Amino acid sequence: MNVVVLLGAPGAGKGTQAPLLAARLEIPVVATGDLFRAAVREGTPLGLEARRFMDAGRLVPDEITVRLLLERLARPDAADGVILDGFPRTAIQAAALDAALTARGAGVGAAVLVDVPGEELVRRMSGRWICRANGHPYHEVSSPPRVAGVCDLDGSELYQRADDQPDTIRTRMDQQLGSLREVIDHYRAAGCLRSVDGLQAIDRVAADIDAQLTAAGIRGAAGSGRAAGA
Repeated sequence: MNVVVLLGAPGAGKGTQAPLLAARLEIPVVATGDLFRAAVREGTPLGLEARRFMDAGRLVPDEITVRLLLERLARPDAADGVILDGFPRTAIQAAALDAALTARGAGVGAAVLVDVPGEELVRRMSGRWICRANGHPYHEVSSPPRVAGVCDLDGSELYQRADDQPDTIRTRMDQQLGSLREVIDHYRAAGCLRSVDGLQAIDRVAADIDAQLTAAGIRGAAGSGRAAGA
């Protein structure tokens, strides 16, 4: 089994690349947020543990998160590996994940960073606008309305949420990027960090990720479609 960690700041395009990569490698995407929600919904023992922290507005401890992740890795569809999206978020979590995987005879085969400069991330995220009447989404670069400031579908005013304004985004990113740099440094020290230019077109980024994983010994659709060494 090989585990691929997909890294990148909010707005870098991880959410776009993860399902594309999953289809090429024929392994599932695992997002810890989805795992938490499913475990809570199903009332599993770990879900109940996690819910105590979530209901109290506290972060779920790393130990519970890693245990939940390992349960997911034990399912048949993850036999060849998984793509982790959204975990680890800190160097402590990365070390805990390494220890847990090593105990199972597995490891992180590659950590791929979709690298996008900070100001470009701000531009991407601050371009979002919402229709005031019905919440129809727009983006001033990738999906602009036909008439600036007016919804194509119902003619209502478009507005920008406070969370999408540039200053707010910069503040939030400063907090998040510190932890991301810790994780990047962790995988760089481990010798499995790979980086691709996230400013390119989606298909070019995807091709570069494939090339980096091939170099790491993880075959995509051009090979067997399965993680090497499984």
